[in-house]
Amino acid sequence: MAEDNFSDLKEDLERRMDGAVKVLEKEFGGLRTGRASASLLEPVTVEAYGTHMPLDQVGLVSVPDARTLSVQVFDKSLVKQVEKAIRDAGLGLNPQADGNLIRIPIPPLTEERRQELVKVARKYTEQAKVSVRNVRRDGMEALKKMEKDSTISQDEHKRYADDVQSMTDEHIKRIEEHLEHKEKEIMEG
Repeated sequence: MAEDNFSDLKEDLERRMDGAVKVLEKEFGGLRTGRASASLLEPVTVEAYGTHMPLDQVGLVSVPDARTLSVQVFDKSLVKQVEKAIRDAGLGLNPQADGNLIRIPIPPLTEERRQELVKVARKYTEQAKVSVRNVRRDGMEALKKMEKDSTISQDEHKRYADDVQSMTDEHIKRIEEHLEHKEKEIMEG
């Protein structure tokens, strides 16, 4: 019985911690590294057909080379809106339309901009760690309640708490590894 309760709790905690890591990966995907990446344009939304739509629903994003992105717009009447959305997205990009195709050169990063991006990456990392620690806290509180309700023994509480802590340590380590990789990517450009 206690093992079943804990396995459900553990599964939920694992899912939530994995979610924090996934959010971090998505945020890192939007950070420019000086190399062209289709994920750079993921946060861009275009005003089209009276609503805001993700860029990938109005055009096909591709990476023709390491310093260029291109967007093949499906509807020619939306080219101007797509161009404006990319320019206004705060990514420091200057798109150039050529018929239905929009070319987006990726400018090289300055040293100062690289340092700013590393700071942003560290901020995202800290947010992910806080999320994982909050999940850990919820898990520990659930274990205390289970012990108080006599669902688990004191020994089981201790063992399960150790499991939750090792799960937390593992996720924090994964987050740190992502940061290390992203910093290297940003600084190498």
